[in-house]
Amino acid sequence: MKFLFDFFPVLLFFGVYKYGDNNQDWAHRMAVEFLGFMTAGGAVPASQSAILLATAAAIVATALQIGYLLARGRKIDTMLWLSLGVILVAGGATIYFHDETFIKWKPTILYWAFAVVLLVAQVFYRKNLMRSVMEAHLNLPDPIWNRVGYTWILFFVAMGLLNLLVAFVVFRTDTSAWVSFKLFGFTGIFFAFTMIQAMMLSKYIKEEDA
Repeated sequence: MKFLFDFFPVLLFFGVYKYGDNNQDWAHRMAVEFLGFMTAGGAVPASQSAILLATAAAIVATALQIGYLLARGRKIDTMLWLSLGVILVAGGATIYFHDETFIKWKPTILYWAFAVVLLVAQVFYRKNLMRSVMEAHLNLPDPIWNRVGYTWILFFVAMGLLNLLVAFVVFRTDTSAWVSFKLFGFTGIFFAFTMIQAMMLSKYIKEEDA
């Protein structure tokens, strides 16, 4: 359930885009009716309707996530606040200028923002945020925690660069392919990275216990 909650905006973005891309007349009508007043000049190009609708859906989904957590009295992670801020800026620019370039930059900006937050906390405040998240499940020496923190920083930097490569080079003229990669590709890479790290840490812990 937590996985679905965390990925709700991404899943909704994917679903709305794919449906709108396959039903372009519907997408254009919906975009004109609900987003026309938010665009520069009040114009909504038919070719951009699906991405504008998907972007609006992702903004609403992220806001609903935070609203739900606030209503339940739960703590909202810094990363979720960052996600809301980035999607509001990049998504808002995409809708206003009816230009998909901004939303394609969104994953990179978000990944790099995560990296900066982790780096600043670890270097300047001596607080390892990854340790705060994972410490309940792992008991590692301080030097290993430092490595884990820097590994995640490098991972987020690499993911940001990968998004730029995929969005503006590999699938430069195929937004649909980028949208699919955004869901399946990045999710798969994230899962593989966490699994590899878990195996490496498990091996280390077993050696220490021995």
